[in-house]
Amino acid sequence: MATETDDQTLASAIDDLARRGFTESLAVVGNELRTTKMQKIFRPDEVVIREYRRFEGVSDPDDMSIVYAIETEGGIRGTLVDAYGVYADPAVSAFLSKVPVRRSR
Repeated sequence: MATETDDQTLASAIDDLARRGFTESLAVVGNELRTTKMQKIFRPDEVVIREYRRFEGVSDPDDMSIVYAIETEGGIRGTLVDAYGVYADPAVSAFLSKVPVRRSR
């Protein structure tokens, strides 16, 4: 599981994850995780975090983000991007605090 990147940008990390099958864009709305293309909804107990990567802004340390590679019970795999640190979305943080982290097999 990656937690830091090796000279990668957020965009290149998302591209890498997409090549590995994490193709769906995900968003937290209320207490649910939603797929943007398929319009499916999941609770925290229906998903796992397969890996995550954090990024610090090149010119501004406040410009931090994190990308999560998430897999659902039904096999849908996608990415969820959030700010990291003080600018993190509280709804995303609350949802993900209930989701286990399990490495891909």
